[in-house]
Amino acid sequence: MTDTTGAGPEPAGGGTVLEVTGLHRAFGSVQAVHDVSFSLARGGSLGIVGESGSGKTTTARIVVGLERADAGRVMVCGRDRSGQPGRGRTQRLERAREVQMVFQDPFLSLDPRVSVGNVLREALRLHFPETRVDHARRVGELLDQVGLGSREAAALPRQLSGGQRQRVAIARALAVKPAVLVLDEAVAALDVSVQAQILNLLADIRRDTGIGYLFITHDLGVVRCVTDDVVVMRHGRVVEAGPTADVLADPRHAYTRLLLDSVPRPGWNPKHIAAARRAL
Repeated sequence: MTDTTGAGPEPAGGGTVLEVTGLHRAFGSVQAVHDVSFSLARGGSLGIVGESGSGKTTTARIVVGLERADAGRVMVCGRDRSGQPGRGRTQRLERAREVQMVFQDPFLSLDPRVSVGNVLREALRLHFPETRVDHARRVGELLDQVGLGSREAAALPRQLSGGQRQRVAIARALAVKPAVLVLDEAVAALDVSVQAQILNLLADIRRDTGIGYLFITHDLGVVRCVTDDVVVMRHGRVVEAGPTADVLADPRHAYTRLLLDSVPRPGWNPKHIAAARRAL
């Protein structure tokens, strides 16, 4: 018997699982995303960083298929996924088996009436309705993968901590073994110690599975710890991109330097930051 949930989609060619080229998205007169391009290697971790309104979340939603791009192309595992979202159930499921998303607040993305175990079983039934996979066994594997057990499997979302709920959201995303996991401010609402636990968990999962991460965040500390490469966005445009260590050690664009200078530290002067922001 073959377990069809045992492996994620393979790239059609090379080691690039996600390639975004020339994305544009406007909302009325507001250009939310303008000519955004980047790529993600299989097993890589790419951060998209910027302040609120920079266009990073809109970019992520286009990649996942929750938003439509006005122009540009999204290639996932070598296949063009640039079509309009909602084009058809089959197409939506195919894309979802390639790219999954974890949101900032898992409580809003989990049904409060459904236990954790049933949340995972529903995801498996949706994507693999005709396989002879032992879903109970697979649910146990997913829970173990994110550091949860049978006690959490029987719980409702409200009975869990914020960190536990985020682990459930990650497990649900991993159920289909996607090639790319998009994490939209996925640790921003958690306490610092819990953030560290979730980031360590994600690092272990990437090491063990070869999944690629697309981190959407405003937190340069997260970017520094968990990404190989970074894209800096401002007003819908990419202003700087490159290896994370290089960009953060020697930023070339004034906006990147402003983001780094805005992180509180000894001797930090908020008035100087405000003046630099006005000048920029």
